[in-house]
Amino acid sequence: MTHIDNGTIHYRDELVRKLIHLFSLSIPIIYYFIPSPTSITILVYLTIFALIVDGGRFISKSFAKIFYQAFGFLLRKHELDYNKKNLTGATYVLFSALICALLFPKVIFVTAFTILIISDTMAALIGRKFGKRKFLRKSFEGTLSFFISASIVVFLTPKVGNYPMEYLIGFIAGFVGAIVENVSFGYADDNLTIPISVGLTMWLLYIIIFPNLDLILKNVPR
Repeated sequence: MTHIDNGTIHYRDELVRKLIHLFSLSIPIIYYFIPSPTSITILVYLTIFALIVDGGRFISKSFAKIFYQAFGFLLRKHELDYNKKNLTGATYVLFSALICALLFPKVIFVTAFTILIISDTMAALIGRKFGKRKFLRKSFEGTLSFFISASIVVFLTPKVGNYPMEYLIGFIAGFVGAIVENVSFGYADDNLTIPISVGLTMWLLYIIIFPNLDLILKNVPR
């Protein structure tokens, strides 16, 4: 079957882009170890800075020249569209982190955002390199790699009480995230849709399965 490649940049540059993406793991790690209000304050400042830098390239031609010389090779086609003025993936990551930190309990945020960083990376790299079977809007191989890596993340991230059903909640949310990552292509930035969909799924399932469970992690800064 024909190889499927949904990328708009060279695969080598995709590797660099995803390597940078992996540095975003610092967000859930730091968020886990410091109080939530402090984390949110930091995310507010970082998001504002990213928005200023990102928006600056559409306002100042001289700044845009410097920006594109430094980062242009990492940007996808829709991020370079001057008329649509789309934000870069990096800005969406910070914006998404801020929204999720405001919405979700820490236990859900850490899992949902780690799934975004790890599983989105795996889906992109595996899907572009080995994707041959069309599934929905992307490749079956990429979507499967998302779900498998998300399941591994679920095993490793914190749980409220290590109840077996907590892992099932994570697996279901990971599956939802895999589908959302696939169908978001061309419609919405998956740096935003993935963690929100995973987080909302986890939260809903926690409410249904553990209606009386306090989702505050013990011995972790609030």
